[in-house]
Amino acid sequence: MKEMTENEARLRLETLCASSEQCSHDMEEKLRKWGITEEARARIMAHLVEERYVDDERFCRAFVKDKIRYNKWGRRKVEQALFLKRIPNEVSRPILDAVDDEEYLRVLRPLLASKRRSLRATDDYEARAKLVRFALGRGFSYDLIRRCMKADDITVDDDGADDEFLA
Repeated sequence: MKEMTENEARLRLETLCASSEQCSHDMEEKLRKWGITEEARARIMAHLVEERYVDDERFCRAFVKDKIRYNKWGRRKVEQALFLKRIPNEVSRPILDAVDDEEYLRVLRPLLASKRRSLRATDDYEARAKLVRFALGRGFSYDLIRRCMKADDITVDDDGADDEFLA
């Protein structure tokens, strides 16, 4: 493979960033993979940030919105994905806090209803357990899962009897 110059790498990243939101960590990884020197990487990243091709806050807003609405993820799973993208907590936390519980419930209700139709369970207890584990795996909090299951008339005891699913 032919060695890429600093200018070629900058132009490729500008094109990529112009077509979709990107985070600084992903751009740095691409530069590292392309064999760009550390000094050149710093110059390119400074240019991308200065010209607002890369903005981690803007990326985080789009990422959170897309993962909740289209991938049907809960807060915990989105937090983990942002952590892997190395988005700082100072950037991600306010954006995640701005998402209302009702938004998560709007995603979770149809998700649980769809999963309930495809479940194979011997009794109600097993069905509830499978639904809770499924929703936890999608990153939803146990409190939201409980609220949603109560609203949809899937009985969940208030005395904490179902708390064993968190283990």
